[in-house]
This record gives sequence, C-alpha cells and structure tokens, in this order.
Amino acid sequence: MEKEYKPAPTRFSAYVELTKPRITLLVVITTALGFYLGGRGFNALFPLISVLFGTGLVSSGAGAINHYMERETDCLMIRTRNRPIPAGILQAEKVFWFGFILIFSGVFVLLSFVNLLTSFMALLTAFLYIFVYTPLKKVTWLNTSIGAIPGSIPPLGGWVAATGQLDQAAWALFAIMYLWQHPHFYAIAQLCKQDYARAGLQMLPVLEDSLKRTNRQILWHSALLIPISVLPSLLGISGSVYFLGAGIMSIGYMMAGLPLFQRDQLKRAKFLLKASVIYLPALFALIIIDLAY
Repeated sequence: MEKEYKPAPTRFSAYVELTKPRITLLVVITTALGFYLGGRGFNALFPLISVLFGTGLVSSGAGAINHYMERETDCLMIRTRNRPIPAGILQAEKVFWFGFILIFSGVFVLLSFVNLLTSFMALLTAFLYIFVYTPLKKVTWLNTSIGAIPGSIPPLGGWVAATGQLDQAAWALFAIMYLWQHPHFYAIAQLCKQDYARAGLQMLPVLEDSLKRTNRQILWHSALLIPISVLPSLLGISGSVYFLGAGIMSIGYMMAGLPLFQRDQLKRAKFLLKASVIYLPALFALIIIDLAY
C-alpha cells in the first residue's frame, strides 16, 4: 500500500517540501477560520495578513525541523525514504537551521504585529509538535491523541489575533479539530501500517492484528464529534443552518467509520480517509456561509 514518492527535482523544491505545504496550508486555513469567527468577519486586513504569514512561517519551520528529527526513521520507510535528507539532497544541519530561522521569523512577526498570546500559542504548537509528538511516535500509541493537541491550536491563534482573548467558542473550535484528527490519522495509520512497523513507530494499528482497538478509537472519537460539532451554534457564534448541517455531516463522518468493523479493512480505511478530507473543508464552508448569511 505504501506509496513511494519521487525525490525533489531541485534544491528549491526540496526546501519547499521541508515546509510540509499541505499541513501548513491546513494550519493557515484553520487560523483564518478562527480569525473569521472571532472577529465576525475579515474586517481587520493587516492583523489577518500578519497572523496568517507569521503562523505559516512557524508551521513551515516546525515541518522542517520534523524532517531533521525523523531523518533516521525516514530512511526506513518506503513512503519517506526519498525526502530531502534521506535522499541526500539537503544536509541535515542546514535543514535544522532553515527550520529554526523560519520559526524565529514567524514568532517575531506575530509578536511585533499581532499580540503576545498569539505568538506564544504558535510557539507552543511548534514545541509540542517537534519535541513532544515526534519523539512519542517511538514510545507510545497515544502519540496520535497527544499530537492532535498542536494540530488543534491554530484556530485558537486566529481567534486570539482577532479578539485578544480566548473564550468558550474558541475552545469549541479546538475540540472539533481535536476529535476530527483521530479518525483521519488512524485511517492513515492503517494504510501505512507496514511502513510504520518497518520504522519501529508505535502507531496503534502496528500493535494489533485485528485493528479492533483502532476501530473503536475511530468510532468513539467520531461519535463524540457529533455533539461537539454543533457547539458553535449553542454558544451563539453560528446559527441554525450550521447546527443542522454540522449535525448531519458529523453523523455521516461517524458512519464512514462503521464499515471498518467488517472485512476488507484496507479499502474501508481509504473510504474513511476520503470522508475525513471532505468533512473538514465542508464544515468550514458551512461555518462561513452561516455567518455571512
């Protein structure tokens, strides 16, 4: 199942790959969503640009240092052995300093043009991702739940950039992101089970043959997402359109995981992964539409 990606054709594209563009894009989008909801729209353009630019730099730097820290395990995995360091395109030391400079620059932008709390939250996200989640991948299967924490902080940073404070509505966004990530990443872990085992990473699907515990984790996180997803409406930052749509989509997300308890789990994990990729942007779009109209 593991797909082998081709090495970056140029040094420039290798540096771009270090920033993990897909993850960084998700971080920037969720930050923008938090800003949009907290500020009830994109009314303050300069703070918006500043928080997105600074957050993007920090996320890119964290991605680069993650490449540096996982360079040895990347060599063992089919999916990652052609990344810039294992492929010999970039030197490990240069990758580390590239990441450090990006993080430092991003925090500086946030501290100078947004506020202290937003810059702290971006730095906390990078710290948890690099120094907590990444090492724990070799220690415990709970790395997925712990790693979901830094993945859920960006919308809080956007909210704080718009409002200067955290409140219940902001934490509702955090909870939605936190719960959504579990089915998403457990589906990936099932699809990449052999690769993770080859590298000695303690992902839950690697530790069991039946995948029953993994599937239970998927089910209860997606089930809990149903009531949590409608919290923005209950807290007054979204309306009835979002309430109805979020509830229906979250029930559908949970149902996408139910077939995993049957046979042909690989095919069904692919289906769940596709559902997770559709669910999140659809939910974000619903939030924006509901607030706009």
